[in-house]
Amino acid sequence: MARRWLVTGCSSGLGWAVAAAAAAAGDSVLATARKPDAVQELQRRYPDRVTTAALDVCDPRQCEDAVARAVDRLGGVDVLVNNAGAGLFGAVEEVSDRELRDQLEIAAVGPWRLARLVLPLMRAQGAGHIVNVSSVVGRMALPGLSAYVAAKYALEGLSQALAAEVGGLGIRVTVLEPGQFATRYDSSLAETVTRLAAYDPVTGPVREGIRTMRANADIGSPAEFAEVVLRIVASDQAPLRVPVGPDAYAYLAAADEAHRQDFAAAREFTRGPS
Repeated sequence: MARRWLVTGCSSGLGWAVAAAAAAAGDSVLATARKPDAVQELQRRYPDRVTTAALDVCDPRQCEDAVARAVDRLGGVDVLVNNAGAGLFGAVEEVSDRELRDQLEIAAVGPWRLARLVLPLMRAQGAGHIVNVSSVVGRMALPGLSAYVAAKYALEGLSQALAAEVGGLGIRVTVLEPGQFATRYDSSLAETVTRLAAYDPVTGPVREGIRTMRANADIGSPAEFAEVVLRIVASDQAPLRVPVGPDAYAYLAAADEAHRQDFAAAREFTRGPS
């Protein structure tokens, strides 16, 4: 049976690839972006399967309108892919309240809002799949990405709680944890207004690594990411958290080992002297 998708952040990169792959597989897609002109090519390629809409996930009215358009044009929503996002580079001390709120709004509040809007549809039909695109930094932290890390941790927590709430209603939840992919993340990463030289020794190498990551020969392609998404949506066995990309498992295996060591050290510390 063909599925009906609502995908955010389709102007390029992972969102574009997911929308294109779903349409190529015969499904119907509402491909959204803040600037709808950026997704017109998708509609030209798949005129019978792709509908477009303007959607800034930080705008509650546009979120409501996008879901209403999916119902009107597609007949409903079977799969919601919360992919839209933007990064902010800056240490904790450099990030202002406004910058932090903006980062959380796009990466955590927006996906929460859209999930809340599609859940009545999915509950009524007894089925649905919400796919939240997180990052490897949703389970590990890098200096200089403090606000982005905080937002992705929030998205992971949302996904875990939501999965527990809706699992008995026929609705599945998956949170994807991509590593490095050939997208525009490096060029679109915003910088905090405040810059403090004291943090350059620890944040500078991370900033440089992000700027040069597309030169990495092992970097993943958006098409490979989209293939994984389609496999997950087609399967009843996909786990809640799915790392994606050539480097994601190596990063997260190291992070998990560090967490285990920290947990063991904390247990010994709280026991006190023997």
